[in-house]
Amino acid sequence: MARLLEFDEEQAIQKAMEVFWKKGYASTSMRDLTDAMQINSSSLYNTIGDKQKLFIRCIKNYTDMRIRATEERYKEYGSPIEALENFIRDAAHIITTEPSSCLCIKATFETEGENPEIQAAVNAYDHFNHQFLQNLIEKAQNAGEISTDEDAGIIADHLGSVLIGWYNSFVLHQDSRKITDMADFVIRQLKR
Repeated sequence: MARLLEFDEEQAIQKAMEVFWKKGYASTSMRDLTDAMQINSSSLYNTIGDKQKLFIRCIKNYTDMRIRATEERYKEYGSPIEALENFIRDAAHIITTEPSSCLCIKATFETEGENPEIQAAVNAYDHFNHQFLQNLIEKAQNAGEISTDEDAGIIADHLGSVLIGWYNSFVLHQDSRKITDMADFVIRQLKR
């Protein structure tokens, strides 16, 4: 019986995530994954499971990484509107500079919401972003930095939809300026 290869599971998950991110779920083969992770298929199946289980782990790894980065990046801003503006500008920057778009958006469109575990991981990340934006908006409203005429939750929903639209626009047009112009427009609208 062949000896199973020992490996750093977190590092292997990161490598697999990069393959899924670049190629998508359907186009990624088990060979692509084991080559990138530098492990044999027995090690993969015995420690993590099949391709779907690995993909779910990768989605969770991706969302955890993004949540930690967001919490760290925005904890020290002078005002809520400044943090909100920077969040919007950061989103535009990420959309126009990451070569593979958002892993969660890709996963949602590719799996069409048919896998409950994948959808649960993506929904948890979406919920985090919504709550994060809603909290910033409420703080900005309470500080008198933006109008209180609209519900903070509705504004957060709108911003979330706008950001997804920017991903689609960039995939279609590859026009960075268009995305940054739209980011500036959204910021101007918030400050009215």
